[in-house]
Amino acid sequence: MATDLFTPVTLGSLELSNRIIMAPLTRNRAGEGNVPQALNTEYYTQRATAGMIITEATQVSAQGVGYPATPGIHSTEQVAGWLKVTDAVHAKGGRIFLQLWYCGRISHPSLLPDQQLPVAPSAIKPEGEAVTYEGMQAFVEPHALETGEIADIVEQYRVAAHNAKSAGFDGVEVHAANGYLVDQFLRDSTNRRTDRYGGSLENRIRFLQEVIQAVLQAWEPGRVGVRLSPENSFNDISDSDPQTTFNFVAEQLSELGLAYLHVVEGDMTTGEAEMDYQQLRKRFGGHYMANNGYDFELGQASVKNDQADSVAFGKLFLANPDLVERFAQSAELNEPDVETFYGGDAKGYTDYPFLEREEAVV
Repeated sequence: MATDLFTPVTLGSLELSNRIIMAPLTRNRAGEGNVPQALNTEYYTQRATAGMIITEATQVSAQGVGYPATPGIHSTEQVAGWLKVTDAVHAKGGRIFLQLWYCGRISHPSLLPDQQLPVAPSAIKPEGEAVTYEGMQAFVEPHALETGEIADIVEQYRVAAHNAKSAGFDGVEVHAANGYLVDQFLRDSTNRRTDRYGGSLENRIRFLQEVIQAVLQAWEPGRVGVRLSPENSFNDISDSDPQTTFNFVAEQLSELGLAYLHVVEGDMTTGEAEMDYQQLRKRFGGHYMANNGYDFELGQASVKNDQADSVAFGKLFLANPDLVERFAQSAELNEPDVETFYGGDAKGYTDYPFLEREEAVV
C-alpha cells in the first residue's frame, strides 16, 4: 500500500495515527504571567486529531521572552496550565510536543526582567521593531553573550525540558529557526564571535549541540525534535551559504538519534526556495518533517514521493480544527482571518466551524 498523509507512522518512540502535523503557531493568547489558560486548552483540544501537535513557541525563561502574552514553561503556574492542555489533548487521543524557545535579540527591554538588554551571540541590532505591550518599538542593540554566560542559558533549557515532562508533554522540539537565539548562533550574519561559539561551522553549531544535550537529560532522543529554517529571512537574518551550513547541521544532528528534523523550507517572507532540501533529509537520515506553504496536494505528493515523512501545516490548522477530516473528505476549508492571528479572545481562535455532521436517524 502506498504511503500518504493518512498512513500511521512511528516518530521516534511514538506511534502517530497520521502524518498531518500541526505546526507551531504563535497566537499571543496566554494569560497573566504567560500562563496557558482555559481558552488555550480548548484551542489545542479542538485540533487533537492531528498526527501530532507542536505547540506555539514557549519561552524557557523570563529572559527568553520576545513577545507579549506568549506562554512560558519556567514557572509552577505555567507548568500547571500546560498540564491541563496536555491532559485534554491526550483524553482525545492526541499527541503533543512543546516547542522550546529563546528569542534572543528579537525582544525588547520592556519585555524582560529589570529592563535588561536582550542577548545575542553578537551585538548586532536587527532591523525592524519589537512587539511590546506599549506597541511597536525599535529593536535595540543586544548584549553579546560572554563565553561564561552561555552555560546559564543552556541550564535554562535543561530546567525547561524537565518542566515540559512534568507538564505531561509527549516530547519537546528545540526551536532553532526563524531568527531566534539558536538560529542567531547558527547563521553567520548574526554570529561574528571569535570564541569557541563562532567562526567555523563546528563552533557555530556548538550552542545548539549543548542545548540538545541539556534537553536529553530530561528526554530520550526519540522524544526530541529540532526545527530549522535555513533560508528564512524573518527577523532580519541570513547566512552566506545556507546549503553548506545546514547540510552540516543536519549531519551533526543525525548522530543523536532524534525523533525528527522539522524544516521550514524556503523563505517565509518571500515564498522563494533556492536550496535543495533533500540534501538535508539525506544527511539527517531520520524522520524529515516538511513545512512552509504546503497544501493537501503538495503534502500528499511530498509523502507519496518519499520527499518527506510528514508535513506540518500552520495556517490551515489555525482555521480548520478538523483539518485531518477535511483533507480526508476533500471538503472545503475555512479561510484564516488574518486580523485575529495575534492576540485577542475566542474570535479567530476557537470559533472556527467544524464540518457539519449528519445526525444519525433513530
